[in-house]
Amino acid sequence: MIDKLEMFIALAKEEHFGRAAASLGITQPSLSAGIKQLEEQLGVQLVFRGSRYGGLTPEGQTALDWARKIVSDTRQLREEMRATRHGLSGQLRIAVIPTALTWAARLSARFAEKHPNVRFTILSRTSVEILSMLENLDIDAGLSYLDNEPMGRVSSVPLYEETYMLVCNEASPFATRDAVEWGALDGQNLCLLTPDMQNRRIINGNLASAGITPQAMVESNSTVVLVAHVVSGDWLTVLPGDIARFLAGGKPLRLVPLITPDTGRAQGHAVGLIAPYREPHTPVLSALLDEARRISEVKGRLRS
Repeated sequence: MIDKLEMFIALAKEEHFGRAAASLGITQPSLSAGIKQLEEQLGVQLVFRGSRYGGLTPEGQTALDWARKIVSDTRQLREEMRATRHGLSGQLRIAVIPTALTWAARLSARFAEKHPNVRFTILSRTSVEILSMLENLDIDAGLSYLDNEPMGRVSSVPLYEETYMLVCNEASPFATRDAVEWGALDGQNLCLLTPDMQNRRIINGNLASAGITPQAMVESNSTVVLVAHVVSGDWLTVLPGDIARFLAGGKPLRLVPLITPDTGRAQGHAVGLIAPYREPHTPVLSALLDEARRISEVKGRLRS
């Protein structure tokens, strides 16, 4: 039945028989037959059908919660049995907000030193996509913001406080300053992350608090594209300090802290490792959470 439940989860996620079948590497008739067999086994209709997928029935919505739990428990059982036989091994799938990719590399490198048989898949995604992927069992964990938008019920380990830097060319008038207030960016030639990124929403909030209507002449979901614009032209961008220092290394750029006028300090947001809330976690995921606690710059703030 597990394979049928995985088909059902894929269909609920994709909301399309063809796309769901493709995501599983099977044919659409095989998927349709699998869903029909699952309905017969459970004795209820799970999916509204017409000429195309019509959504889940009320029974299907209830069954989806059970399906996710059963499939997750089954994967955990396999992980624990494999760990008993061979030690920690397998694959960890992690989705990461773009501004935390350097921390993802730090965490995976430290973990791999201790557990060389564990493979990593690391994907760059928005915070909203990360939560959806956790819910749909597409990833095992994520690196995302902890305190800016609702996350639901997850286990989390705060890693660091994200503060913001103005990234400018060394020829820019801002390059010689010790700090820059957000209000000074009014009318400047900005290139910023796209609005679907939570980092951009935080930046928009800071600019709005300074009385500025956020405008960007260039938007991208890639931090590399933003820094490349600053290198090649009269542009400014705003990035968290850690990723800014990494991308600006060896380039004719200056990083200037952005501060709020009322405090004279940079305002930070917590970023950390998140995983579906459950006890116990799989052995591999439990070890990853433990490693995150060891390298965390934020102590005593574990939340579940």
